[in-house]
Amino acid sequence: MSCGLVKGHAYSVTDVRKARLGQGLMSFFKAEKLFMIKMRNPWGKQEWNGPWSDSSEEWEKVGSSERENMGVTVKDDGEFWMAFDDWCKYFTGVDICRLINTSILSIHKTWDETTLQGCWTKHADPLYNRCGGCMNYKTTFLQNPQYVFDVKKDEDEVLISLQQRDLKIHKKIGQGENLTIGFMVFKVELNREFRIHSLQTQQNVATSTYINARTVFMRTTQRKGRYVIIPSTFQHSILGDFLLRVFTDVYSGCRELVMDKPLQTCWIGLCGYAQTVTQVHIVGAEGLQNQDSSGGADPYLIIKCERQTITTPAQNNTMDPKFDTQAIFYRKKPRKPITVQIWNKNTVQDEFMGQVILAASTNDPSTTQRLQLRKKGRAKADEMPGFITLSTITCENLTDL
Repeated sequence: MSCGLVKGHAYSVTDVRKARLGQGLMSFFKAEKLFMIKMRNPWGKQEWNGPWSDSSEEWEKVGSSERENMGVTVKDDGEFWMAFDDWCKYFTGVDICRLINTSILSIHKTWDETTLQGCWTKHADPLYNRCGGCMNYKTTFLQNPQYVFDVKKDEDEVLISLQQRDLKIHKKIGQGENLTIGFMVFKVELNREFRIHSLQTQQNVATSTYINARTVFMRTTQRKGRYVIIPSTFQHSILGDFLLRVFTDVYSGCRELVMDKPLQTCWIGLCGYAQTVTQVHIVGAEGLQNQDSSGGADPYLIIKCERQTITTPAQNNTMDPKFDTQAIFYRKKPRKPITVQIWNKNTVQDEFMGQVILAASTNDPSTTQRLQLRKKGRAKADEMPGFITLSTITCENLTDL
């Protein structure tokens, strides 16, 4: 280009300044300030020759001390200054590289990092296929690799980076094109340990862009709970390697979900094996009984199924909590009911606020139900103030959910 820039070429930004225009002492008080940006050509030569280039007359408007402070040199070393307006005019895109602080000993904000290597591979069996493409391919999307992590604070910012090998470096020899990649994040059951097989009951909370870049990055803020990341190529049946990095404020336990259902061991004859899988979704409760001296309550859930117990965080000062909580159970004894209890959190001793007992059989409707809370023990048939809204889905095929 006539201005000295190379069309289609990438440059580095090495500095950004507000330059004071003017000479002498008055330049510190009444000087006009100009936003400027310093660029570097990786070739080490061939610079911008427009306004504010190394030897341009515009630099006469800047005092010698200011020029020295900005490091202005007149030599063909590949570095040059531009006015910010010219930079916006001539450059079409910018990539921002963020250095994330993962140091243990630091006075600045630090992040907990989990790094996981993965790949998109092909297999004839859908349960082992790992190249399902993006959400456009609804029948195969869940065949991609899946990674689970926990948000342990009430609310936390999560940084997610999906990287692939940079194949564009081989483009000059006629090889290599970066894959179009991206990922989706789903809020799942609090106790999910196996791969997702249905999106019918899972909530998509974040989706990255799909682009043929080396790195796809996203920052998102999520509430306490468990989440699953599903990285994929845009097209299905595309093979490749990737690196997934997840940054959270505290340890997230991020790991790959490998198994589709509980492992069958030699102890099945003695301990039994899951016959059905049930998902319980607690939407919320209403009209709960006042428990605290202030006239409110801090309710939380306890969900019991066979030997498993799931406890949710308490919600502060509300009689109509919105739980929006899911749990999944692989049941060895499908006839044994699931119990959902609401408790009020106290400093000394928590108080029982009511429960419902769910058969959760395969014949039960999967629609949302509003149920009356009842007492526990021998008086479990007696009603207690309040209602709970929930839904259940039960399947005999353990890989249906």
